[in-house]
Amino acid sequence: MTRTGQLSPTTLGDARALVPVLKAISDEYRLAILLSLSHESRTVVELTEELSIAQPLVSHHLRALREAGLISVTPEGRSNRYAICCDAVAEPIRLLTGIANANPSC
Repeated sequence: MTRTGQLSPTTLGDARALVPVLKAISDEYRLAILLSLSHESRTVVELTEELSIAQPLVSHHLRALREAGLISVTPEGRSNRYAICCDAVAEPIRLLTGIANANPSC
């Protein structure tokens, strides 16, 4: 914060960039999907089987993650393969790491 207690333009910009990502992963299913995709790319069927949730629900959450720019989709035969977008995830992690390292005495 600045002396007047307001956020600096850089801090506010970082926060604005981070909010959509945090909203996208605030759901336990979306976070589980993202964690699964961090190991390897998967299809909807594979995610449905791994997470034991219905296919429409998996598709719904994949759409939200795709809209947030966290995953990519590649057509594969009659289905799609989903993968994590490492660059899109790296920056929010860097910003959150900065918060975690801000005061090591906590």
